[in-house]
Amino acid sequence: MISHPSRHCTVELQALPSRIGQVRRIVSAQLRYWHMDSLIDRAALGVTELLTNVHLHARPDKTCTVEIELLLDRLTVSVRDHDPRLPVVDDAEPLATCGRGLSMVAAMSESWGARPDGESGKVVWFTLPTAVTAAPVTATPVSARPPRRLVEEVPAAAFAEVEHAVDLGRPQPAPARSAVAG
Repeated sequence: MISHPSRHCTVELQALPSRIGQVRRIVSAQLRYWHMDSLIDRAALGVTELLTNVHLHARPDKTCTVEIELLLDRLTVSVRDHDPRLPVVDDAEPLATCGRGLSMVAAMSESWGARPDGESGKVVWFTLPTAVTAAPVTATPVSARPPRRLVEEVPAAAFAEVEHAVDLGRPQPAPARSAVAG
């Protein structure tokens, strides 16, 4: 089920690998619709990590709800599931292949957290700032621009030399190409 009020989007799903990719695409499309393209990569990464945690750790089931909410100065992405156990951030070993998801969410977000949701669930969330602090744009003075370059005149004789080197009146055979790579 998907609802799309103006600055709010909710998706309910089973946190299965195929559905995680679909939700990532939904979040990306919604942010494009809201003209928040600069947030897409971080929001997609964060929601992927939170949904992967539901897939790997949530009990008794993988049912969850993803909610994104755009306020004036921040985007909040939250994932609600039915497992009351709050996540624990572990220090992953340098060669570990998992265990870094929440650390990545913490590193790429403005803030993040987890809270109990009633007696049988929790909400894990993160926020991203929507305001982009850009350097002030200053007009480049006209005198500082490089001078325009004029196309140099090429004498017609130079083209005549090329014309004689390749007989333009006869079709030239195309070089042979193999359909096999390598």
